[in-house]
Amino acid sequence: MSGTITVGLDGTDHAAAAADWAAQEAERRRSALRLVHAWVWRPTDVAYVGDRAAEERWVRNMLDEARSRVAREHPALDITTGLVVDDPVPTLLAEAEHAEMLVLGSRGYGTLAGYLIGSVSMKVLRRAAGPVVMVGKPHSGTPRHASEVVVGVEPGQIGDAVLQFAFSAAAERGAALRAVHAWSVPTAPAWSPGSLYLVDEANGLERINREELAETLKPWRDTYPQVEVVEQVEIGSASEVLLSSSAGTGLVVVGRRSHEAGLRRLGPVTHAVLHHATAPVAVVPHDCPPE
Repeated sequence: MSGTITVGLDGTDHAAAAADWAAQEAERRRSALRLVHAWVWRPTDVAYVGDRAAEERWVRNMLDEARSRVAREHPALDITTGLVVDDPVPTLLAEAEHAEMLVLGSRGYGTLAGYLIGSVSMKVLRRAAGPVVMVGKPHSGTPRHASEVVVGVEPGQIGDAVLQFAFSAAAERGAALRAVHAWSVPTAPAWSPGSLYLVDEANGLERINREELAETLKPWRDTYPQVEVVEQVEIGSASEVLLSSSAGTGLVVVGRRSHEAGLRRLGPVTHAVLHHATAPVAVVPHDCPPE
């Protein structure tokens, strides 16, 4: 990692909110901040009016204004800008390879507005080599400096980049980390009647899930002894449990798996959290290189 947090800008309020969040994060981590816009001149694009030179001036002015606005709030921060002549997806993927994290703006919250995450963002989220944080425009119902980091945990994530990112984020904030694990009753073919009887005698499936969560978190507790950890185990849908646990928090951390033949996808839990969480959401590849 280069010690740089990179923000993709497009001139919208949502991207400006992402830059504000990234600047605060860069100060906490003592990192540099890079503001990037990908631009390709397309005379038929209705988004801009004017010739190539006029459009380029608009883009450069947008970057300069964003830098000046962030610098006023964070005068000690090392801020650079970059205008990349290329399409957004390859530009942002290349930036993500060299940054601590890539930060993008999300267009909205809630049941319907949450589905307004753009196609560029979704493509980047599926393929980025490092963490990508989606930040929505702040509103009155979201505390600006919420104190807790929430992470969704699957048993056996020992050594996983998702937990490393979550513990590191909590440590940088001086915040508590809420580790959430949702479980469900196994289907009948997975358990014999004798196995279910033994589990019940051992105080049930909930105890087993709590023990698995504690075992998964133990090496990270040892590495980050300063972080207060709240272990939360609930029966139910993983996406519903994680979303209900993350209301009003400062950051939600979820994972993204890589699959066979290099295919990458967002799982249903990550999808749900991205679409409906009111806090910034960090999507971390499970095989992301360590910080």
